Amino acid sequence: QVQLVESGGGLVQPGGSLRLSCAASGSIFKSLRMAWYRQVPGKERDLVATITQGGSTYYADAMKGRFTISRDNAKNTVYLQMNSLQPEDTAVYYCNAHPALLRYWGQGTQVTVSS
Repeated sequence: QVQLVESGGGLVQPGGSLRLSCAASGSIFKSLRMAWYRQVPGKERDLVATITQGGSTYYADAMKGRFTISRDNAKNTVYLQMNSLQPEDTAVYYCNAHPALLRYWGQGTQVTVSS
């Protein structure tokens, strides 16, 4: 069983940066392909980025060049460095395995980009 706890969200001005963290419990973390997702109220949850067990990454088009996903298997943690944030990045950000597993959804962390 894996529990995921996201943190690092907050209010930031357009053009600013945030670093999100996702701490995982459970020994199988290292064997999981992980991902960040985000959701705006009233819309579906969208894939932001993924990272394989070995560190290969994938980004949704809107995030390429601005976001960086990484992981530290020794710390059971996955990160999302977000730069050049824009108001349209405002959402609740979640981490999960990829493909996502229903039982792994956490509470997410709110990111608000506003002046």
